[in-house]
Amino acid sequence: MLEVQKKSFASHVRELQDRITQELLSLDPSIKLIEDPWTRKDFAGDEGGGGITRVFTGDLIENAGVNTSLIYGKVDPLFSQKIGGSGEVWATGISLIIHPRNPKAPTVHANFRLLSPGSEDYWFGGGADLTPFYPAEEDFHHFHQQWKEACSPYGCYEWMKKECDEYFVNHHRSSERGREMRGIGGIFFDNFRGPQKDIETDTQMVKHLSEYFIPSYFPILKKNIALPYDDEDEDFQLHRRGRYVEFNLLHDRGTLFGLKTNGRTDSIFVSLPARAKFTYCYAPKKGSAHEKMMEYYYPHNW
Repeated sequence: MLEVQKKSFASHVRELQDRITQELLSLDPSIKLIEDPWTRKDFAGDEGGGGITRVFTGDLIENAGVNTSLIYGKVDPLFSQKIGGSGEVWATGISLIIHPRNPKAPTVHANFRLLSPGSEDYWFGGGADLTPFYPAEEDFHHFHQQWKEACSPYGCYEWMKKECDEYFVNHHRSSERGREMRGIGGIFFDNFRGPQKDIETDTQMVKHLSEYFIPSYFPILKKNIALPYDDEDEDFQLHRRGRYVEFNLLHDRGTLFGLKTNGRTDSIFVSLPARAKFTYCYAPKKGSAHEKMMEYYYPHNW
């Protein structure tokens, strides 16, 4: 049964990759798409699977990556201990990041993956989170309402939202206001097996959740991508992208997993924004919309 669901989920993420690709291509006619199939060796030097990296650049989408992978084989024994395995791993999933050029259009990240660390063991991980740069609260409600709807058959929104609020945090940026999140959250789950521990049930659940990525994000993107913006809007966006870089390089488990399993380095770091900015002790202008936006980088009830 596990082998059947592995194949089913691997097929699903490739189909989802194609659908998201078409959404991006239809939204931004200027997009240039690079499709880059890659292969890897496992820890023992044997064939270990690979993936398909798709990189997008355009006038409206500054840079984006929509990637799938299917890897298998031996892994570093020390890393294997961390994932509870027997020295081998099988994993497939989709991972994506979209960085629009317009500061009023939010960045989004999502991934959905199935991992088996050997034998009949398995777990799922993934989720989606939004990183806006302008305080359009109706968009934040839309994003979270979509994920509430996605989670409603399983009663999992509250705990997945909490996991997201606690995971996508730049802990080194904590202050008296609390732990600064990189965005406004969404849902997140890791090492997940449902209460029945049934691979078919769990596969159908994660497939169902992944179907909500397109309706959660693309209506927001289409609504905001052509809005006027000024230099201050862009400056704030670039500084917040700097925070995004900090999280991905310091805290992101997916980055570490990709590097530790001999994933393709450029495919891993395609998640980083094309441009970012760092300024000593940066703070947005007092009374600005950007100062207001800073209030949302902490847990809220949506």
